[in-house]
Amino acid sequence: MLPRWSRALIHLSKLRSFNSIESGKDFSLIHCQSYAAVAPAPAPSADSFPPTKSSVNLDKMFWSKPCSLALAPDSPLRVEDPKYEGIRRIVLKMMLFYSKQSKSIRGANVIYRRVLSQVDKPAIYEVFSLEKTFRMTFSLLVLHMWLCLRRLKAEGKDGVELGQYVYEIYNHDVELRVSKAGVNLLLTKWMKELEKIFYGNIVAYDAALLPEATHEELTEVIW
Repeated sequence: MLPRWSRALIHLSKLRSFNSIESGKDFSLIHCQSYAAVAPAPAPSADSFPPTKSSVNLDKMFWSKPCSLALAPDSPLRVEDPKYEGIRRIVLKMMLFYSKQSKSIRGANVIYRRVLSQVDKPAIYEVFSLEKTFRMTFSLLVLHMWLCLRRLKAEGKDGVELGQYVYEIYNHDVELRVSKAGVNLLLTKWMKELEKIFYGNIVAYDAALLPEATHEELTEVIW
């Protein structure tokens, strides 16, 4: 389901929230480092859409039934904990390799790599004629992170805790991406601006999925 969501949603998105990088007016600065603390807020009103022509049936793609996200046994993305026995297992256990926190961090790394595998798929850029720039890749990354974190929240406390580890890994990755893009002197400022965009987007997306939201609201918010 994740690839289908991304193809349908990205075609409709040229996220207006990116204007906050230039204007700083879209969202107030959020200093909280926990994504779980963000509550849904009313979605902003959207401008009318310009007419579009597409050979892709977006409605059919968006409302299609979910499919399994299970990885094939031979998938290069499949990662499993090594099964050590004997003295090696005892030593690793003493080093807290099997602690809840350690296992959560390893699991979060696996989840984030799978998120990146969706964001980096060439088909997304080819089908919708997207330019692979930092701005566009970040848009896709935020959208996929929202899908992932929303799903983890549904698992309750354990899911929220795991989602926090995923979010921290995401933050570190974004910082590296910003640095590679040539930003060195104002790195902290850029990270705060990108954090505003991230939180602003996921709050608007969540609000668009509330029971009282209209059928088209998510499309409008992403636009």
